[in-house]
Amino acid sequence: MAVKDVTDSDFKEAVLNADKPVIVDFWAPWCQPCKRIAPVLEQFSEDRDDVEFVKINVDDNPTTTLNYSITSIPTVARFEGGEITQQAVGALPKAQLSQQLGL
Repeated sequence: MAVKDVTDSDFKEAVLNADKPVIVDFWAPWCQPCKRIAPVLEQFSEDRDDVEFVKINVDDNPTTTLNYSITSIPTVARFEGGEITQQAVGALPKAQLSQQLGL
């Protein structure tokens, strides 16, 4: 399964109303650290079918970015039941990302 793009308009349905945990990558195309962790998240998405993986471009989707007070990217957050339960900030190594996101 690939990491899907979400937007302000479908964030609620895709993430908050999901029936399983969702890992959300808050990123931007100009962000080099974001580009470094993208393949790691793709790999996680291939290995895990009990968790959804999505990404949201912070430049194009300011409402969601502001709603969750995202001030640094990459920020990767685990949502369960419509709430952030775990979060990782920065281009962390795969093992550390896994640990901080409960993967």
